[in-house]
Amino acid sequence: MSAQKEFEPLNICILTVSDTRNLETDTSGQKLQDLLLAAGHRLHDRKLVIDDIYQIRAALSNWIVEPQAQVVLITGGTGFAGRDSTVEAVTPLFDKTVVGFGELFRQVSFEEIGTSTIQSRATAGLANRTLIFCLPGSTGACTTAWEKIIKDQLDARHRPCNFVGQLRLAT
Repeated sequence: MSAQKEFEPLNICILTVSDTRNLETDTSGQKLQDLLLAAGHRLHDRKLVIDDIYQIRAALSNWIVEPQAQVVLITGGTGFAGRDSTVEAVTPLFDKTVVGFGELFRQVSFEEIGTSTIQSRATAGLANRTLIFCLPGSTGACTTAWEKIIKDQLDARHRPCNFVGQLRLAT
Protein backbone atom coordinates (compact mmCIF):
# COMPACT_ATOMS: atom_id res chain seq x y z
CA MET A 1 0.00 0.00 0.00
CA SER A 2 1.48 3.35 -1.04
CA ALA A 3 1.69 6.26 1.36
CA GLN A 4 -0.85 9.04 0.99
CA LYS A 5 0.65 12.09 -0.69
CA GLU A 6 0.64 15.34 1.23
CA PHE A 7 -0.32 18.77 -0.09
CA GLU A 8 2.70 20.66 -1.42
CA PRO A 9 2.28 24.45 -1.60
CA LEU A 10 3.54 25.72 -4.94
CA ASN A 11 5.08 29.08 -5.89
CA ILE A 12 2.64 30.63 -8.33
CA CYS A 13 3.06 33.79 -10.43
CA ILE A 14 0.20 35.81 -11.91
CA LEU A 15 0.55 37.82 -15.10
CA THR A 16 -2.33 40.03 -16.20
CA VAL A 17 -2.30 41.11 -19.83
CA SER A 18 -4.35 44.26 -20.32
CA ASP A 19 -4.29 47.61 -22.08
CA THR A 20 -6.95 49.04 -19.77
CA ARG A 21 -6.37 47.70 -16.26
CA ASN A 22 -3.80 48.42 -13.59
CA LEU A 23 -3.03 46.39 -10.45
CA GLU A 24 -5.75 48.25 -8.51
CA THR A 25 -8.47 47.49 -11.10
CA ASP A 26 -7.25 44.00 -12.00
CA THR A 27 -10.18 41.96 -10.68
CA SER A 28 -9.17 38.76 -12.50
CA GLY A 29 -5.60 38.79 -11.23
CA GLN A 30 -6.85 39.56 -7.73
CA LYS A 31 -9.37 36.70 -7.93
CA LEU A 32 -6.65 34.27 -8.98
CA GLN A 33 -4.47 35.50 -6.12
CA ASP A 34 -7.30 35.00 -3.63
CA LEU A 35 -8.05 31.51 -4.97
CA LEU A 36 -4.46 30.26 -4.96
CA LEU A 37 -3.85 31.58 -1.44
CA ALA A 38 -7.10 30.02 -0.18
CA ALA A 39 -5.94 26.69 -1.64
CA GLY A 40 -2.69 26.90 0.37
CA HIS A 41 -0.27 27.94 -2.37
CA ARG A 42 2.15 30.88 -2.28
CA LEU A 43 1.98 33.98 -4.49
CA HIS A 44 5.52 34.20 -5.82
CA ASP A 45 5.08 37.30 -7.99
CA ARG A 46 2.38 39.30 -9.73
CA LYS A 47 2.74 41.62 -12.72
CA LEU A 48 0.63 43.44 -15.26
CA VAL A 49 1.79 44.14 -18.82
CA ILE A 50 0.10 45.64 -21.85
CA ASP A 51 -1.07 43.31 -24.61
CA ASP A 52 2.23 43.22 -26.47
CA ILE A 53 3.88 39.98 -27.57
CA TYR A 54 7.35 41.02 -26.44
CA GLN A 55 6.32 42.40 -23.05
CA ILE A 56 4.38 39.19 -22.37
CA ARG A 57 7.34 37.04 -23.43
CA ALA A 58 9.79 39.09 -21.35
CA ALA A 59 7.75 38.78 -18.15
CA LEU A 60 7.06 35.09 -18.72
CA SER A 61 10.64 34.25 -19.73
CA ASN A 62 11.96 35.72 -16.49
CA TRP A 63 9.74 33.36 -14.52
CA ILE A 64 10.53 30.35 -16.73
CA VAL A 65 14.23 30.66 -15.89
CA GLU A 66 13.71 31.54 -12.22
CA PRO A 67 14.14 28.40 -10.08
CA GLN A 68 11.53 29.47 -7.50
CA ALA A 69 8.66 30.01 -9.97
CA GLN A 70 6.76 26.75 -10.51
CA VAL A 71 3.43 27.83 -12.04
CA VAL A 72 2.33 30.90 -14.01
CA LEU A 73 -1.30 31.92 -14.38
CA ILE A 74 -1.81 34.40 -17.22
CA THR A 75 -5.14 36.21 -17.52
CA GLY A 76 -6.15 38.22 -20.56
CA GLY A 77 -5.33 38.43 -24.25
CA THR A 78 -6.71 35.00 -25.20
CA GLY A 79 -9.65 36.13 -27.32
CA PHE A 80 -9.94 37.35 -30.91
CA ALA A 81 -9.80 41.12 -30.46
CA GLY A 82 -7.19 42.90 -32.54
CA ARG A 83 -4.60 43.21 -29.77
CA ASP A 84 -5.20 39.80 -28.13
CA SER A 85 -1.74 38.29 -28.45
CA THR A 86 -1.14 36.16 -25.35
CA VAL A 87 -1.41 32.85 -27.19
CA GLU A 88 0.97 34.00 -29.92
CA ALA A 89 3.42 35.28 -27.30
CA VAL A 90 3.37 32.22 -25.07
CA THR A 91 3.01 29.09 -27.20
CA PRO A 92 6.46 29.36 -28.88
CA LEU A 93 7.96 29.15 -25.37
CA PHE A 94 6.30 25.82 -24.53
CA ASP A 95 8.39 22.66 -24.44
CA LYS A 96 5.13 20.68 -24.30
CA THR A 97 1.55 21.81 -24.82
CA VAL A 98 -1.18 20.63 -22.44
CA VAL A 99 -3.70 20.17 -25.25
CA GLY A 100 -6.42 18.85 -22.95
CA PHE A 101 -6.56 22.05 -20.89
CA GLY A 102 -8.04 24.23 -23.62
CA GLU A 103 -10.43 21.49 -24.66
CA LEU A 104 -11.63 20.89 -21.10
CA PHE A 105 -11.86 24.61 -20.32
CA ARG A 106 -14.14 25.18 -23.31
CA GLN A 107 -16.23 22.14 -22.32
CA VAL A 108 -16.83 23.36 -18.76
CA SER A 109 -17.29 26.95 -19.96
CA PHE A 110 -20.02 25.81 -22.37
CA GLU A 111 -22.20 25.07 -19.34
CA GLU A 112 -21.84 28.71 -18.25
CA ILE A 113 -21.64 30.79 -21.45
CA GLY A 114 -22.87 28.48 -24.20
CA THR A 115 -21.37 28.68 -27.66
CA SER A 116 -19.48 31.88 -26.83
CA THR A 117 -16.84 29.54 -25.39
CA ILE A 118 -15.48 28.95 -28.91
CA GLN A 119 -14.03 32.46 -28.76
CA SER A 120 -11.67 31.44 -25.96
CA ARG A 121 -8.18 30.41 -26.97
CA ALA A 122 -7.29 29.29 -23.43
CA THR A 123 -4.22 27.08 -23.50
CA ALA A 124 -1.53 25.64 -21.26
CA GLY A 125 1.93 24.16 -21.47
CA LEU A 126 5.21 23.35 -19.77
CA ALA A 127 8.38 25.36 -20.27
CA ASN A 128 11.53 24.46 -18.33
CA ARG A 129 9.33 22.47 -15.90
CA THR A 130 7.21 25.58 -15.24
CA LEU A 131 3.48 25.03 -15.78
CA ILE A 132 1.80 27.91 -17.60
CA PHE A 133 -1.95 28.48 -17.96
CA CYS A 134 -3.33 31.14 -20.33
CA LEU A 135 -6.83 32.15 -19.25
CA PRO A 136 -9.40 34.65 -20.50
CA GLY A 137 -9.46 38.06 -18.84
CA SER A 138 -12.87 37.72 -17.23
CA THR A 139 -13.06 37.07 -13.51
CA GLY A 140 -15.72 34.42 -14.08
CA ALA A 141 -13.57 32.52 -16.56
CA CYS A 142 -10.59 32.62 -14.18
CA THR A 143 -12.75 31.28 -11.36
CA THR A 144 -14.12 28.51 -13.58
CA ALA A 145 -10.65 27.48 -14.75
CA TRP A 146 -9.25 27.44 -11.20
CA GLU A 147 -12.16 25.71 -9.48
CA LYS A 148 -12.96 23.12 -12.15
CA ILE A 149 -9.50 22.29 -13.53
CA ILE A 150 -6.37 23.99 -12.23
CA LYS A 151 -6.86 23.60 -8.47
CA ASP A 152 -6.91 19.80 -8.64
CA GLN A 153 -4.02 19.62 -11.09
CA LEU A 154 -1.84 21.63 -8.67
CA ASP A 155 -2.63 19.33 -5.74
CA ALA A 156 -0.23 16.41 -5.20
CA ARG A 157 -3.07 14.46 -3.55
CA HIS A 158 -5.28 14.50 -6.67
CA ARG A 159 -5.63 11.10 -8.31
CA PRO A 160 -5.11 9.46 -10.67
CA CYS A 161 -2.64 12.19 -11.73
CA ASN A 162 -1.66 15.82 -11.33
CA PHE A 163 1.14 18.11 -12.52
CA VAL A 164 3.06 18.50 -9.24
CA GLY A 165 5.57 15.79 -10.11
CA GLN A 166 6.27 17.42 -13.47
CA LEU A 167 7.29 20.75 -11.93
CA ARG A 168 10.78 21.71 -10.90
CA LEU A 169 11.42 21.68 -7.20
CA ALA A 170 11.56 25.15 -5.71
CA THR A 171 15.03 25.77 -4.28
